Amino acid sequence: MLELLYWLDLFGVIVFAFSGALMAGRYQLDPFGVAVLSAVTAIGGGTIRDVILQTPVFWVKNPIYLYVILVTAALTIIFIRCPKRIPKRFLLVSDAFGLALFAVLGTEKALSLDAAVPVAILLGMVTGVAGGMIRDVLCNVIPMILRQEIYATAAILGGALFTLFTYFEFPQQFAIVGAILGALALRLAAIYWRVTLPAFEIIEKDPSNKDL
Repeated sequence: MLELLYWLDLFGVIVFAFSGALMAGRYQLDPFGVAVLSAVTAIGGGTIRDVILQTPVFWVKNPIYLYVILVTAALTIIFIRCPKRIPKRFLLVSDAFGLALFAVLGTEKALSLDAAVPVAILLGMVTGVAGGMIRDVLCNVIPMILRQEIYATAAILGGALFTLFTYFEFPQQFAIVGAILGALALRLAAIYWRVTLPAFEIIEKDPSNKDL
């Protein structure tokens, strides 16, 4: 089981590093910028989670994650010459895979360290969204979590499903895969049908229109 978690975690790092590299290409950053965006997207959320849980940061303990990020960034630079020609939806879909994986794996790690259920779900969400948030801030873009996108909601659903499956003693493999698919399905459905959350808007009264 630990081996499955490890390979899923590495796959999530690859997916998020790829999405970070694509974002760097869209904004015409140099190779160092590509590596930076790949890294913060891939390991930013997990780093914050591990610091909060006061456990050794995963990529410090196992530097293979850094090598994977650098290789992913380099291969993206070599094989994808024109990132602006790649549909924006492709970037959103790759980001959705990373979001679902990290949200569930982050929740699993928090629960394994005896975190309370609400805390574990919250840390799962942080694992999934924080890296993308840092990436967007560095690119001067409003992070998806702060827009009307169903983004954090999908991450919370993944963590909640994993917790629910675990509570009812489903096999851990089923709990992980089922929760990932649930979070991924919600996010992809939101992308495909362009479903968004309602916006909070304060409409200010026009001072020129005075009541009589």
